[in-house]
Amino acid sequence: MQPPPPELTQTLPQVLESHFDMVERDGFSLPSATALGAANLIRYRAKIDDPKDAVVMLSTLSMGLCCGVELYGLALFATVFLLAVLWAVESIEPELTKHFELKVTGGDPAALRGDIEAILRRYHVKFELRSLGQKDIVYDSELPLHTRTDRIANAILSVGKNGETEVSWDEKKAKK
Repeated sequence: MQPPPPELTQTLPQVLESHFDMVERDGFSLPSATALGAANLIRYRAKIDDPKDAVVMLSTLSMGLCCGVELYGLALFATVFLLAVLWAVESIEPELTKHFELKVTGGDPAALRGDIEAILRRYHVKFELRSLGQKDIVYDSELPLHTRTDRIANAILSVGKNGETEVSWDEKKAKK
């Protein structure tokens, strides 16, 4: 998982702080809201990898506090505002991908290289040639999360000769 962009790590806590300020102005204290939020995070042992997760958890807590002190208008405004901010933040995030090593084995992989790369481009696969040998060709590839490997493999197999071609996908695990 890649670290979030600096704009995100600065903007979301500011949104959360402004939300707590609104709750505090309308009659609920910031220290008690923060203590309740921290207690819930600790109590449920929530693992927070992304600052967005913490903002969402604490914002929903503060919306609940707004409802608890009968500030329904503020809770509704905060809900709509948070949805708008999250929509904006999610729209600028890069698309999720899966990382694979694609190995195509066959009679003459060099002859199939152009067709294989055309198929990978058609399925919007980012790829890099790793090795080209007498019997096989290996690519390092990144597929969009929703792309199925079986469709790509079938397309590659259809360009091979007489069933000589074999396709294997080895998923590479992301390093943490």
